Formats: sequence, structure tokens, C-alpha cells
Amino acid sequence: MSTTRGRYPRTGPALRPSLDVCGRVSAHRLMAWRTRSRKGQNLARHRTAGTTRPSRPAEFALGTPAPSASTTAPRTAALPPLPPPDLLVAPAVRGAHRVPITPPALRGRLIAAALAVGAFVAAGQSLGRGSTQPATSADVALASGATGANLAVGGSTPTPQVLTVAKQTDPAIAAQLAKGQRLGAERAAREAEARRPLYVVPTVGTVTSSFGARWGTQHSGVDIANVIGTPVASVSDGVVLDAGPASGFGLWVRIRHDDGTITVYGHINETLTRVGARVTAGEEIATVGNRGESTGPHLHFEVWQGGSTKVDPQAWLAQHGIRVG
Repeated sequence: MSTTRGRYPRTGPALRPSLDVCGRVSAHRLMAWRTRSRKGQNLARHRTAGTTRPSRPAEFALGTPAPSASTTAPRTAALPPLPPPDLLVAPAVRGAHRVPITPPALRGRLIAAALAVGAFVAAGQSLGRGSTQPATSADVALASGATGANLAVGGSTPTPQVLTVAKQTDPAIAAQLAKGQRLGAERAAREAEARRPLYVVPTVGTVTSSFGARWGTQHSGVDIANVIGTPVASVSDGVVLDAGPASGFGLWVRIRHDDGTITVYGHINETLTRVGARVTAGEEIATVGNRGESTGPHLHFEVWQGGSTKVDPQAWLAQHGIRVG
């Protein structure tokens, strides 16, 4: 029965060292084989003459009972010869023949260093070529347009002349550019017109008197008080009918709008439009004043529905989404 010592099994004193795939003996296997062979030789010295069993001291050391006298065994065979010296080699290391792989980070730094060195060498060569051929005064003169005859007679070097080249534009391209600019302007005007309000408040301020009976008479408009000089605007698009003096109002402006409605702006301080002018909603036409029969700086605003019927200005503006005061 075989026993195991360490990593390698022992099958008897005649164990031969194993060979690897290349036919060579590994060093550690050769050392184990030599050790076991020496132990076998030491045990052989304790055997009695003419028998194969070991002596009493050997049996005591091995801890095994001695075989009977009738039991005989063949003598131990001679030890095998050692392998030739060319087979005694060190164990092979796997992958030792391969070139180590360069890490990606180190490879990137090596490439960057190589590029920098190449650029430096190229710059040095270009500077060396440029410094070997300096420009002379003759080269400068010839480059500026001077002839060889002028240089030969010692004439002064003429100054370089800048030629003005007329910019030539294809007529078709110019027409397309002009058309594009015109269409862009028209589109911008249409968008601005679409965003423009149709009705606005005539002025800002505080309502001090509304439409209806007042002091025993009919008050046909709404009074909006504010300081003198406050802007007054046209409430909608229309054409100016009057812009100047008026009885009781001092100065006034009357505008006929596109739907036939007439609006009146009285007690103004000054007019900023003229008769027949086309105005738009929100365009400034006058300023708040205190002219005529007035009790303080304010705008008297009236609405004549259909050009003759005076209606409540606040109600009319509310119909168009405008709130006064």
C-alpha cells in the first residue's frame, strides 16, 4: 500500500522521476526521487545476511511486525540510474516567452510624447530653413513692384500700391437678396399689425365724473383727471376730423373711426395731430389740459354712436374689453 509524504506519493524505493511534456525532469521531482532512494539504501543496511527482512532495530524504527521465517521475498532491485544532466532543468514558467502588454494609460502618454517630439523637430527644421535665406532689399523691392532697371540706377524704392478691386455681384443674386429683404420687412409689418391692439384706453387717471345727469344738466361724457401733459391716445384706428379750438372745450380733437363711431377729446392742453391724418389705436394725439370751461386738469371723453348718438363711454369701452379708471 502506498503512503504519501508531502505532495508526492511514494510507491516504492524504485520510483523513477516523472518526465514533463518536453521529456525533461522537473527539479523538485528529481529531489524527491533522490530522497526516497537514500531512505531505501539506509533500510537495506539493516537487513540480515541471506534474507530480505530487516533487522530488529529496523523493525522497531518502522513500527511494523517482522515477517515469518518461511516468508521470503526477492532481493531489492538495484537503484535506477540517474537521468542524463541535459534533462535536469528548472521548471518552466508559463507565459515567460510572451511580451508584457503595455497599459493603455502608458501607451497614450507614449503617443503624446512622440507627437510632441515630432512637432518640435519639424518646427526646428522650418526655422532653420527660414534663417538660412534672409530676405534682401532687392527681394522686398521686387515684391513691391520695382523693376531691375530702377534698382540698377540707384533709384528710390517705390512704395507698395494697394489695388482697389471693384466688388462684382451677380445681378440675379442681388435681385434675390433685395426680394428677400422686402419679403422679410413685409412679414415683420404684418406680424406687428397682428399684435397691435384694436382698442385702448384714451388716458390714465381717476374718473371724477361719469356719463349722465350732473348739476341739473346732461353730462355727455366721462372726465378722467390727471396732471397737465399726460398723454392722450386715440382709442381706435380712424381719421382726424377736427384738431384745434372748440367752444366750451378750449381745444379738442375729434376722430371718425372705421365703424363710423366718432370720439371726442376735450379740455386738452395741446394737439399733436392734424385734420385728415390717419391715426391708429394707441397713437398719441394730444395731452391732458385745463382749457375751456374746466374745474381742473382732466380729459373729457365722449363717444358718438353712428356719428350722432352720444352713449356712455365707459359702457362702450367695456364692450371692447377696455376699463377706464
